[in-house]
Amino acid sequence: MMEPSTTSPEDPFAEIRPYSNLEAPAVMERLTQDAELAETVARWRFPRLHAALPGLATFAGSIWLKVAANRLATVEDLQNLIAPNLSRMIKRTSRFSVSGIDGLDLSPARVYLSNHRDIVMDPAYANYALHRAGATTLAIAIGDNLLSKPWVADLMRLNKSFVVKRNVSGPRALLAATKLLSQYIRDCVSSTRNPIWIAHREGRAKDGRDLTEPAVIKMLALSRARGEAPEAVLTELNIVPLVISYEVDPCDALKAAELAAGGEYVKAEFEDVSSIARGITGEKGCVHLHFGKPLPANLSVEGVVAAVDQQMAEHYRLYQTNRWAWEWLHGERVPDAIVFHEGSTTEQSFRARVDSVPDEHRRWLLTMYANPVSRRLALDANAKDSSCD
Repeated sequence: MMEPSTTSPEDPFAEIRPYSNLEAPAVMERLTQDAELAETVARWRFPRLHAALPGLATFAGSIWLKVAANRLATVEDLQNLIAPNLSRMIKRTSRFSVSGIDGLDLSPARVYLSNHRDIVMDPAYANYALHRAGATTLAIAIGDNLLSKPWVADLMRLNKSFVVKRNVSGPRALLAATKLLSQYIRDCVSSTRNPIWIAHREGRAKDGRDLTEPAVIKMLALSRARGEAPEAVLTELNIVPLVISYEVDPCDALKAAELAAGGEYVKAEFEDVSSIARGITGEKGCVHLHFGKPLPANLSVEGVVAAVDQQMAEHYRLYQTNRWAWEWLHGERVPDAIVFHEGSTTEQSFRARVDSVPDEHRRWLLTMYANPVSRRLALDANAKDSSCD
C-alpha cells in the first residue's frame, strides 16, 4: 500500500503529487531497506548470480541500492541516474524515432494527451524525446492500482509521477479525488509551469483502437471556477496529442488473454508489476513517437475528443506487423493507398509470434495489431466522403 499522507491548506496535493527534493532523502533511505526491491535489483543487475545464488545476489542488490542512494540527494539526481540507463535500454530493445517535435513550441507547459499501450514506456519515451530536445521533463499520471507495492509507489513518485486515485469508495469520495486531480494538473500547467503526461483513456488500449474517453477530458475541466466554462480550462491546458506506435508489443500475449476472457478475466496479484517489467525489457522492434499539433482554442469536451482521435488515427505509424495482422484477419490485401513502414520484424517471426499463443487468443492478438489499420481506413473514407459533399 502507499504511504499514508494528508492534505493541508499549505500543501493540498500532498496525497497525489510527486515527492519533493526535501522528501527525497528519507524516501531513498526507506528504499534501501526494502528486501523485495533488493531482490528486484539483483535480478536486473546480477541475473547470472541470482540464478545460481539468489541469497548472495540479493545481498549484492542491497549493497548496490545503498551505494546508489548515497549518490542521490534530489529528484534531479535520480533522473540523471535514470537517463543514461534509459538510453541504453531504449537502444537495446527498440529502434526509436520521433516526429513533430521540431515544429512544436516546447517553452509553454502543456498537457500531453497520449495514447496508451505500455504502462511505463509510453511516458518514458516521451520524457526521453523531451530530454534530448533540452525541454522540461514531464510529470506523469499513474493509477494507484499500479502502486500496490510500497517500493513501486516510492520510485514512481520520486521520478515525477503523480497519483490518479481509482480505488476510491463512494461517489462523493470519487468526485473529490477527481477534482483534486484536475486542480493539480491545472496548477502544474498554469502555476508551476511543469508539463504533464496523461493517457487519453483509463488503462491501456489493449485492442489497439486508441479511442479517447470523454470522462478523461471532463476530468481535465473539473478545476473550473464557478461561472467558468469548460472550454476556457481546456484552452488553458495547451493540450497536445502524443501518438506512440510499437512495431511489436512485448505484452501482446497477455493482452490477448485478457481480451479473450472478456469481463471474466481476473488479474493475478501484482500482474501489473510483471507487465511493467516485460514492457521495459521486452523487444519492441521499431517505436515511433509523434508530437501532434496543439489543439485549437475554445473546443468543447466533445471537440477535444474528436480532435485528439483524429490525430491519433492520422499519425499512428503503421508497420508491416499491422499489415500482416489485418490481411490475415480479413483474408484480403490492404488497399494500396495505406503506407506501411519497414521495421525489424520478419513475416516469419511475426507468424511464429502469433502461433505461439493459444488458438482461442490468436484472433484477439491479430485484432490489436490490425485495428490501427482499420482506424486509418475509416479516417481516409471519412475524408473522401467530406471532399465529395
